[in-house]
Amino acid sequence: MEILTLSETESTNTYCKAHSGSLVAPVAVRTLAQTAGRGQRGNSWEAAPGKNLTFSIVWRPVGVAPNEQFSISEATALGVVDYLKNRGIEAKVKWPNDIYVDNRKICGILIEHSVAGTEILRSVIGVGINVNQEDFLSDAPNPVSMRNLTGLQYDLEKEMEQVCSQIERHLAEVATPDGRERMHRAFMSNFWRYDGVDHPFREPASGRCYEGMIRDVDPAGFLKLEDISTGEIKEYAFKEVEFIL
Repeated sequence: MEILTLSETESTNTYCKAHSGSLVAPVAVRTLAQTAGRGQRGNSWEAAPGKNLTFSIVWRPVGVAPNEQFSISEATALGVVDYLKNRGIEAKVKWPNDIYVDNRKICGILIEHSVAGTEILRSVIGVGINVNQEDFLSDAPNPVSMRNLTGLQYDLEKEMEQVCSQIERHLAEVATPDGRERMHRAFMSNFWRYDGVDHPFREPASGRCYEGMIRDVDPAGFLKLEDISTGEIKEYAFKEVEFIL
C-alpha cells in the first residue's frame, strides 16, 4: 500500500474525499498535524502534532454489498488490534469501532462509504492511534497512548508501515462470504465486554439504565444485547445505547 504524508490538513478523511479522483486505491494518507480531526457522529479527535498516527486509507471494496459494510469496520479494527498486540499491548474493540486497553481508549476509527445501488464504490477509512502523546488536554474521559502503556518512544514512519500492513491484510479477507465469517468470529473474540458477564448500559433517548449481556453484532453493525431483567434481546444502532464505564 502506498503511503502519502502531509505536513498538515484539516482531516485526512476530508482530504481523501476531496482528492478521490487523483488518489489510486489502495493508498494511505497520513498527516503530521490534523487541525480538525473527526470522530463518530461529529465528535472531535485530539492528536498533538507529530506525536500520533492520524491517517485515512482509501479502499475499493470487492465483493462487499452495502448491507455488509460493517465487515470493513471489523477488518480495520482487527488490523489495529493485531498491530498493538505485536507491540505487547492487549487491546479490544469497543462497539462500534473504538479500540480500548482495559477501560481506556487508544484508537478511534471513522469509516465513510460511497455507495451506488448494490455496490460500495469507495471506502475512506480514518484511523487515529495515540502513540507518543503523554498528556491529553481535551475533556475526553479516558484516553491512553502506547507510550503511556509501555514507556517507549516510537518511530512514527515505521509504525505507520506496520499498522497499514495489518489493516490491509484483514481488508483482503472481506471479499468472500467465508472470509467475512472468519473475520466476524475473530472480531467477536476480540470484542470489549463480550465475556459472558452482564454490564451496565444506558439508553440515551429514555435515560434508562440496565444490566445487559452482549450477544452479537449483526452484519449491518447493530449491537445485540440481552436485557438481564427481562431476557429480551434488543438491537441497537450507533448512539442508541451507551456503555457505562
